[in-house]
Amino acid sequence: MRKIPNFVLLRAFEAAARLESFSLAAAELSLTPSAISHQVRELEDVFGKQLFQRLHRRVELTPEGRRLATELTRVLDALEASCAEVSLAPSSQVLSVYCAPTFAVKWLGPRLASFAKSHPEVTIRMTSGAEPMDLMRAREVDLAISYGLALQRPGVEIISLGKETIAPLCSPALIPAAATARDVLTSTTLIDSPLSQVSWRDWFALNGMQLPSRIRQSFDRAALSIAAAADGLGIALESTRLAERELARGELVELGSKEFKRVLRETHFLSQRTNERHLDKIKKFRTWLLAQLPSAPKR
Repeated sequence: MRKIPNFVLLRAFEAAARLESFSLAAAELSLTPSAISHQVRELEDVFGKQLFQRLHRRVELTPEGRRLATELTRVLDALEASCAEVSLAPSSQVLSVYCAPTFAVKWLGPRLASFAKSHPEVTIRMTSGAEPMDLMRAREVDLAISYGLALQRPGVEIISLGKETIAPLCSPALIPAAATARDVLTSTTLIDSPLSQVSWRDWFALNGMQLPSRIRQSFDRAALSIAAAADGLGIALESTRLAERELARGELVELGSKEFKRVLRETHFLSQRTNERHLDKIKKFRTWLLAQLPSAPKR
């Protein structure tokens, strides 16, 4: 059996901690302040630790209480969301999508409103992470969009989301009026992305140039590198797909787009369980997603 205190006690504590008041917690739970106080005291007895400091006309969480409150609120929020999903109308569907962080923030997230408008019956639950998702283990996830590689597993189908252009991007403010793209590249700070599939060394070698030996800035996420470049910190070697908003707004420009050789790489992949590929919610999302990518295969 799980070693969890009485849920009634946890619920009283969470409400009191979240509202920072026994009186407000009592009103929310339709109890008396005295009942809340007794339930919190009983929970403190279970743990053998004080969770609140009782001050004049107010209460304050102890470090132990704050740690418990943070995790407990998160768990109860998730439980509430799961219960709400069970109560959805019969035609409603919940689609759990695991996505690489930068792709989620820079490309997928801004487009989800159009999916929701076209398919209001499908509710998206998105989580993100840098590591590829193993769909044969994480059965609670319906689809995974990974960066760099996707885990090859029997029973899992992987679809490339097409080739992306990896190019030097920088703020227009860093480009002197009379300077060439080559001049800017050899004299301006370069920004490294350690997780990128293409390094500056690769790019300079491809274009027959010598990599400058000066110190480079470094950010471990493409979103951070793109933001740093837009803020004028230096030149990022990143995907134009991920930087499309900054490019469209003129916050970034592609250096030497007609002068240098471009790098094209398949960097993002959609994974789905083969035996679920015909599920209505998965078909709708996959069809919509691939329609956003002219270079990707339509399935």
